[in-house]
Amino acid sequence: MIYLDYAATSPLRAEAREAMLPFLDGRFGNPSGLYAIGRDAQAAVDGARQTVAECLGARPAEILFTSGGTESINTATLGIAYAMSRAGAGNHIITTAVEHHAGLHVAQQLEELGFEVTTLGCDGSGRVSVDEFRRALRPGTVLASVMLANNEVGTVQPIAEIAAVLRDFANEAGHRVALHTDAVQAPAWLEIDVQALGVDALSLSAHKFGGPKGSGVLYLKRATPFRPLLHGGGQEMQKRAGTENVAGIAGTAAALAVASSGIAERSARVRGLRERLRDGILASVPGSQVNGCQTNCVPNNLNISFDGIESDVLVRLLDERGIAVSSGSACSNSTWEPSHVLMAMGVPIRRAVGSIRFSLGEGTTGDEIDEVLAVLPVEVGAARVESSLPVGG
Repeated sequence: MIYLDYAATSPLRAEAREAMLPFLDGRFGNPSGLYAIGRDAQAAVDGARQTVAECLGARPAEILFTSGGTESINTATLGIAYAMSRAGAGNHIITTAVEHHAGLHVAQQLEELGFEVTTLGCDGSGRVSVDEFRRALRPGTVLASVMLANNEVGTVQPIAEIAAVLRDFANEAGHRVALHTDAVQAPAWLEIDVQALGVDALSLSAHKFGGPKGSGVLYLKRATPFRPLLHGGGQEMQKRAGTENVAGIAGTAAALAVASSGIAERSARVRGLRERLRDGILASVPGSQVNGCQTNCVPNNLNISFDGIESDVLVRLLDERGIAVSSGSACSNSTWEPSHVLMAMGVPIRRAVGSIRFSLGEGTTGDEIDEVLAVLPVEVGAARVESSLPVGG
């Protein structure tokens, strides 16, 4: 199999597997236990917390372990918004039209709970305007949630600039606005320093950077107003109840440590492969067009529309040739509809329904790219015949 869907998930790193194995067998204790194997498990969680904090430029007490990116995004958004509202700070939230569905749907839930939500658009590359963000601020704004790197087209948002706007707003209006970012697609490709970004909360999902599925991270800056989403025991400093997934936590920390090193070299190599794939497709497949910016983006993401096809048809045909790609977001592949990200970018619907996301990884090779380029023109032609959609326009 030629796997080009690393934005959906990535293979478990050997370092993560090695870190997890002891806690799947003899070292199975509950971290809340006061006996030896319980203390051993707690020590492992504490060590992982320290490792993750170092990778992100945070304090260990600011790192919470969750079940994945979706929980981290929901926990941050609901927890901060609710706490700020209860404190009388306001009930207005700013987000964007290109967020992952985990962010969009939790914003919809907050609207149902009485919050006011401003959803910012983007330009043709998927980038949010800092000036538009500034204009959206008002006295009752309590939270902004803007993703760091888009999961469908790879565009990197100006998070540090947005954070600076919020600092100026706080100084002028005397009113703090918390900033959360979904950074799920960033590890291994971008340096993540929460101090440099200026965020109050940041969400990660372990399986996107070689960790186990079902494990995630939430950075929550010290003194950020917050109410827990999950209630029960006092785990995770009383911010996330439930017995810790010790093996998953150990694997998450090990994977993030590897992903956080060698970023420049890794990115340069994969960017070269992405550009080779992009240029080869544009040269050999008529009616193909790139979606999203190719400079201010993560280096492994390539979203291309093919005129006259339905994307799920091409995904199936490539799968039959042993090539795994995605039709947009991995979390929406069960429903056939245009990508909300591409629609927000102003991509015509005929192109949007024929979009394919190729996302490369550390394991991608030049030979694999050449094989895809050899196969793709034939399969796009077959998909056009089967889709029976007009080409062009």
